[in-house]
Amino acid sequence: MPEQPFLFSDGPWIEIKDGNPTAMSIFLRHYTAKQRRKVFQLLGPGGKLLLLTPDARALFGWRKFKSDAGETGVNCAVFRNEGTTAGRSSELILAAKEIAWERWPGERLYTYVDGSKVRHKRDPGRCFLRAGFKVCGVTKSGKLILESFAREIKL
Repeated sequence: MPEQPFLFSDGPWIEIKDGNPTAMSIFLRHYTAKQRRKVFQLLGPGGKLLLLTPDARALFGWRKFKSDAGETGVNCAVFRNEGTTAGRSSELILAAKEIAWERWPGERLYTYVDGSKVRHKRDPGRCFLRAGFKVCGVTKSGKLILESFAREIKL
C-alpha cells in the first residue's frame, strides 16, 4: 500500500486544497452552503487555508480578504464538526487559530455566527467563545461578529 504522508499531522488538522471532494461533501451539509447555488471552491479568491481532520469528520476554512461589510483580517469562512475523534469543537478551533497565526502572524481572526441556524440557539457561537473569541458586533442581517487576536509575543 503506498504511503500517504498528507494523512499524518502533529495536530488535529491536515491542510488540503480548496475544492477537495471530501471537504466539499462536508461543506454542502453546512448551513451557509444553502446560500450558494454552484460551489466549485469552498473559499473563493484571496488568501486561504482549508483544514480537514484525519478522520474526515471536521472541516475548517480560513480566508483573508476585506469583506463587503468592511471587516478586515482572516475570516473563518466555514467550520463544521460532524463528530470527529480529533477533539471537541473548541479544541479544534484553538488549533485552527494557531495554524492561521502561523500563516498570517498577528492578524485579527473573525467569523460570523447566524444564531438562528446553530444547534445551541440560546448560546450561539459557544464553541468559538470557549476558544477565546469575543463578540464585537452584529451585522445588518443580525449575525454575530466574533473576533480573536493573537496573544502577545514575549521576547
